[in-house]
Amino acid sequence: MRPPKRPIHVLSTWVRRQPPKVKAFLAVVAGMSALVVLRAIVHDHDNLFVAAEAVHSVGISLLIYKIMKEKTCAGLSLKSQELTALFLAVRLYCSVVMEYDIHTLLDLATLGATLWVIYMMRYKLRSSYMEEKDNFAIHHVVAPCAILALLIHPSTSHHVINRIFWGFCVYLESISVLPQLRVMQNTKIVEPFTAHYVFALGVARFLSCAHWVLQVLDTGGHLLTALGYGLWPSMVLISEIVQTFILADFCYYYVLSVFGGQLVLRLPSGVV
Repeated sequence: MRPPKRPIHVLSTWVRRQPPKVKAFLAVVAGMSALVVLRAIVHDHDNLFVAAEAVHSVGISLLIYKIMKEKTCAGLSLKSQELTALFLAVRLYCSVVMEYDIHTLLDLATLGATLWVIYMMRYKLRSSYMEEKDNFAIHHVVAPCAILALLIHPSTSHHVINRIFWGFCVYLESISVLPQLRVMQNTKIVEPFTAHYVFALGVARFLSCAHWVLQVLDTGGHLLTALGYGLWPSMVLISEIVQTFILADFCYYYVLSVFGGQLVLRLPSGVV
């Protein structure tokens, strides 16, 4: 006699059978419910942004552990790491010249870890790097981000160069994970540490997005005017939402895989 299925398995099976529109609706409901919970339990919503950066650091730490333990970088996108290092370096510069706080220290630690990962992939573990799978053309995203930053950037009192850099790092961060998703799309199979890393990025993106959304709600929309005028405040929110939705599909299958007890994540066709 078969043992009864756990409720989470019954729920995951039901969700898998739903059409895409129903899944999208359920994802929106789940996201809004999570925002309500965060608003109730987190009193200082600035802590959400710190938490997002901390989770990103945890994700990088998982990569370092993978590289040191398994001596391989298979399944990782070097291009995604380089984009991450680029936006972190620009954001670190902006943080030093414009505010300098706990975010500066977190970004410095994460940038250092990311540069180490890049070094290992380029030189020490080059033989295991899946270069043919890492075929995303990064100039297709870097150039548009630079042009967009020139056109739409903060309207604060800082020097215009610093404001353009600020806009550039916001836009670049929102799409920096795309090369990694392309690698996973090409391989269809994601080993555990890479899956944990990308899921950590998804959680970090969601926490960052929740920070901005809840701050706007708490201030009655006044935060948008504090960020400047014109299109920039809207672009900040759009960038945060884009980051979250880019990884939402992967995170969904990751959660199903974890609850299903699978060590290796197998992605269906069309995911990411």
